Amino acid sequence: MENKVVTKEILAENGIAVPRGQDFSDIAAARNSFAKFADQAIVVKPKSTNFGLGISIFKDAYTKENFEEALKIAFSYDSSIIIETYIPGDEYRFLVIDGKIAGILKRVPANVTGDGVHTISELIDEKNLDPLRGTDHLKPLEKILKGPEETLMLSMQGYEMSDIPAKGQLVYLRENSNISTGGDSIDVTDKIHPYYQELAIKAAKVVDSNICGVDIIVSRETIPEGPHAIIELNFNPAIQIHSFPYQGENRRIGDIIIDFLFNIK
Repeated sequence: MENKVVTKEILAENGIAVPRGQDFSDIAAARNSFAKFADQAIVVKPKSTNFGLGISIFKDAYTKENFEEALKIAFSYDSSIIIETYIPGDEYRFLVIDGKIAGILKRVPANVTGDGVHTISELIDEKNLDPLRGTDHLKPLEKILKGPEETLMLSMQGYEMSDIPAKGQLVYLRENSNISTGGDSIDVTDKIHPYYQELAIKAAKVVDSNICGVDIIVSRETIPEGPHAIIELNFNPAIQIHSFPYQGENRRIGDIIIDFLFNIK
């Protein structure tokens, strides 16, 4: 599961929908592919990293300079990267333990809401005061950063960190929804259609995993077999995000894991 390319191949071979894409080990070759991807919504990400590191997402029009900056960011985290089709919809983390769903989270990208007074930078600082937010995965949520990924995302929306958004204006700092990059976790375990729950369980079985975080993009989560794709499997899913979500019920994942470990046959 550490290798995203291999994971996608295995899932596709088993009839599971995944984004189409191409991997690159040379930044010059990746730069030369701009014309191939220029008219598509795409995701640029490292091949083997976790926690949403080094990911850039372009849903709308982007320049060659934007594209090359995203390549630079991705290659700073790994010697190989992936450029793949962007799948529209909301991102959900399905935690599968012992062939059963233990919890489901809707993951919302890092964001702040304007008040007409404070800058984006100041709003980030204020949101980061939440005691649930910390660094290095020592808290259930991570602090929102002000790095190159966030700066690029803001520039794509016409913002800078020093801008003051209007009251009520939602500003996203990231496109990827990882809690590890400052996103919000919302428990929806009892709200997602069983079709997608079974899909997550199938994906975990395909890679022979007893504990697996399955990331699925779903366009309409209440409709079976709607537009969707599995974008990643995680061999080290962050269980604290299900136990202490930004909104919703504590799923007591630690208890579930202990029960599983003591009942292995």
